[in-house]
Amino acid sequence: MKKKHIIIIGLFLALFLVMFDGFYTVDETEQVIITQFGAPVGEAVVDPGLKMKIPFIQKVNRFEKRFLEWDGDQNQVPTKDKKFIFVDSYARWHITDPLQFFQRMRDERGAQSRLDDILDGETRNAVASHDLVELVRTSNREPDVEGEIYEVIEDSLETIEVGRNAIQDIVLELANERTSDLGIAVLDFRFKRINYVEDVQRTVYDRMISERNKIADLFRSEGQGEASRIEGEKERELLEIQSVAFRQAREIRGRGDAEAASIYNEAYNRNSTTRELYDFIKAMEAYETSFDGNTSIFLSTDSDFFKYLKSID
Repeated sequence: MKKKHIIIIGLFLALFLVMFDGFYTVDETEQVIITQFGAPVGEAVVDPGLKMKIPFIQKVNRFEKRFLEWDGDQNQVPTKDKKFIFVDSYARWHITDPLQFFQRMRDERGAQSRLDDILDGETRNAVASHDLVELVRTSNREPDVEGEIYEVIEDSLETIEVGRNAIQDIVLELANERTSDLGIAVLDFRFKRINYVEDVQRTVYDRMISERNKIADLFRSEGQGEASRIEGEKERELLEIQSVAFRQAREIRGRGDAEAASIYNEAYNRNSTTRELYDFIKAMEAYETSFDGNTSIFLSTDSDFFKYLKSID
């Protein structure tokens, strides 16, 4: 009976150990390496679900299956044309071979440290091998302006042969060559920010201000020329309008005077009584205009102007 009890207790103990530490689960976002006394056992477990292992002897090492982030530190790097700049970059990577990754890196912290060395080093080499303009621009695009402004901007834009995107691709390719035996792959690499060091910023800003002032002066010159042209057109059109209006006014006045004279002639020639009345009214108007208290006039007795004065009696 003693032996039987011992066997039953042993079985229950073994079952308890199996239930307590004999099973593990693999999440869809994980991949697992099983180690026994620190050494990996078998292949990587990448399928999600409930799995078994030897209790207390084997250990579960979990690694991310998803894409991971690498964010580099801002470093001061000289370019090929001897301009010191701050370069801040980032990358995305993932574990492609969990077993190799475990053997070489052990964990994600070790991988991040290794990526610091690789990506920072390749970034420095790429920046030092290219001019600053290659790191800033991506293509030789045409300025979206015309005329003299286009010539000014075109002169200030240097021609590039590689460009920012191509340099990023070079860093990515070289980094993957160095990580190929680490069980990881760099998926993407980008320059987050590129900026001048403080000593160079002032010179660059002065140059930018000078170029913009030059463009502004060209705009002002073109504007003043256009304003002068518009002012000249306005003066010419105004003189033309005034000339036409003056001519039309003279023509209208002439037609009015001719019509008035025609009416006067017609009324004058209608009968003798009307003519006499017309002569009398005109003479009275002439007398009123010609005489006042301070006027002296000498007339002959046979003058037409004296006719009505002579016949007052």
